[in-house]
Amino acid sequence: MDVTLRKVTKDNYERVCELDVEKAQEDYVACNMWSLVEATYNNGYESRAIYLANEPVGFLMWVRESADKMSIWRFMIDQHYQKKGIGRKALSLALDEIKVVSMLKQIEICYHPENPVAKSFYASFGFNEVGMDEDNEDMVAVIEL
Repeated sequence: MDVTLRKVTKDNYERVCELDVEKAQEDYVACNMWSLVEATYNNGYESRAIYLANEPVGFLMWVRESADKMSIWRFMIDQHYQKKGIGRKALSLALDEIKVVSMLKQIEICYHPENPVAKSFYASFGFNEVGMDEDNEDMVAVIEL
């Protein structure tokens, strides 16, 4: 499977913004357009389009929270490409890219505690739940490096 991560640029941002999840998943995923605005105007935000061959099929964004902590804030696969192993490959590529950042000790991800797929999916990459976030809305899971 030819899955790659590519920078979001003026050539592909519109296609990334058009990607969407299923209706039932909308409460769990932020809008790609809003995420790209955040990444453009904030330091330490990295965004990537997830490609299958030459077609954008998903989106990832991570944020440098501190010198030793990176947080994955956004991760989505378009509804037409889900359940094909693309998300698993894309997250693996993202983690490989994140892990080379110097002085990094922790990678964090948050997900809705009622999302039944998220816990086992992220656990399979080594994320361990550490409790709810400060707003008591999302589960926080981390990989210690």
